[in-house]
Amino acid sequence: MTTTDTASNERIDHLDLLESHAIFIIREVAAECERPVLLFSGGKDSAVLLHLAIKAFAPGKLPFPIMHVDTGHNFPEVIDYRDRLVERLGERLIVASVQESIDKGRVADPGPFGMRNRLQTTALLDAINEHKFDAAFGGARRDEDKARAKERVLSFRDAFGQWDPRKQRPELWQLYQGKVAPGEHLRGFPLSDWTELDIWQYIAREDIELPTIYFSHQREIIQRDGMLLAVSEWVQLREGEVVETRTVRFRTVGDATCTGSVESHASTIEDIITETATSTVSERGATRADDKFSETAMEDRKREGYF
Repeated sequence: MTTTDTASNERIDHLDLLESHAIFIIREVAAECERPVLLFSGGKDSAVLLHLAIKAFAPGKLPFPIMHVDTGHNFPEVIDYRDRLVERLGERLIVASVQESIDKGRVADPGPFGMRNRLQTTALLDAINEHKFDAAFGGARRDEDKARAKERVLSFRDAFGQWDPRKQRPELWQLYQGKVAPGEHLRGFPLSDWTELDIWQYIAREDIELPTIYFSHQREIIQRDGMLLAVSEWVQLREGEVVETRTVRFRTVGDATCTGSVESHASTIEDIITETATSTVSERGATRADDKFSETAMEDRKREGYF
């Protein structure tokens, strides 16, 4: 091996390997499937996923649209970020609306202050059927939740959009089988092997823009069920609760009724990397009320067709 080869190999770090594998997965699915779509929540993982997809097909445009499943209870900073980003990229955005599912009687209305995260499943599956998508890229990672740790890189869904963990295909030596039968589809998870720390290190390296709620700021919050929920039109004061102004940030984004913040003074990506490196709880485990219903909350939803 020459000196030049040695120097080149030394420059390949773990982020290069994760990036290369993720791009390989995106290209494989895009080549195998006829109508993929990229799921985009406006969160850090989907921002990284979109960045990787753009890299995978540069200098051309994405060969598939972007889709956001909108609960209607979103943080305004996230929606502003989504719209600005899509406009800047010039890509096609599809919005699957939970409110439309409620209006059509497809799902029961939980009320103005009720959690809508679980209702996203119906909106997602309806949009997949309407547009005849046969693959959907998602930003899920195995370290987020034990149910996601069970899932393969390519996760197959039957004609009803449901997932059976017992019927997953083998993925030995990173060989993927992307064919689906008519009416079925797959979910592709290129970030499966990434950790939260990997995500933040990659965001720093690639200078990826994020919603401002990921960085520390002062916000009115209430303490509820062990979480710090941001006061909003969907999260209002209950008897015995007190509104406080605290310096917080969000580790994940989702329905505002069930996504909590954490107290933090991490105002830069470098600060967040340091904070994440010392954390012993995943972002969903620390800040998502919808994952606290039972030991199998996430797996139950995934079996129904959730992300």
